[in-house]
Amino acid sequence: MFNEVPELYDRVRPGYPAPLFADLVTITGIRERSPVLEVGCGTGQATRSLAALGCSVTAIEPGAGMAALARQRLATFGNVTVESSTFEEWDDRGRRFDLLVAASAWHWVDPAIGWRRAHEVLHPGGWMALLGHVVICRPGEPEVYAETADLHERFSPGNPDWGRPPIEGDVRSTDEGWGLVDDPGGLFGPTIVRWYPTVQWFDGDGFADLLRSQSPYRRLDRDVREPLLDAIAERIRTRMGDRAARRYLSLDPPARFVLSSVE
Repeated sequence: MFNEVPELYDRVRPGYPAPLFADLVTITGIRERSPVLEVGCGTGQATRSLAALGCSVTAIEPGAGMAALARQRLATFGNVTVESSTFEEWDDRGRRFDLLVAASAWHWVDPAIGWRRAHEVLHPGGWMALLGHVVICRPGEPEVYAETADLHERFSPGNPDWGRPPIEGDVRSTDEGWGLVDDPGGLFGPTIVRWYPTVQWFDGDGFADLLRSQSPYRRLDRDVREPLLDAIAERIRTRMGDRAARRYLSLDPPARFVLSSVE
């Protein structure tokens, strides 16, 4: 889905804050030239930050358009290689890594294969970090979905993807992440969760472009999606002063490889 709009995806999707990567270095002990594997690099938002640390990054991306744009964006870094493959089918050629990172991508990996595969390609004592963004709202602050719920139901009634984002305090209150993917089955040690608040501001047209890059909207037929997004943009202009926030808590839960768990 994202391979249809790589340039739009790269332009509107949020990056990851610098303190997240600083903590990732502190927690995992990675250093310059540490071998890092990134699963599902997209157009390279997180890859650029990993490369800037001086790590030796192997990035996997199945979408040809996404991978091509990632190579273009990362061309100035000599320490990054982008390989076109899914993680499930990727040929590791015996390579092993100190850290595996998946930024807003691990939920696309088949858990029946992914966890064991991640375990196999990490050095003993290595780490896995699942980064992501949880969309949140704050009490009393205007929020786009709340202002446009009627439009969502009008154009795509009963769609299970529609729903108001959770309250920030509810998300912060858990130390187990928020909506984390399947249990890795004892292959990794305790999860460490850190939250990093970020915010993007958009006018109506910009917010519509953000939604165009997201899977619930890309799944819609074009003749449903475009009228819906046009109506959302107009609602933001007329009811929200043409200024809308998309707030996130960016998530960083590294899980340590546990050698004793290997059967």
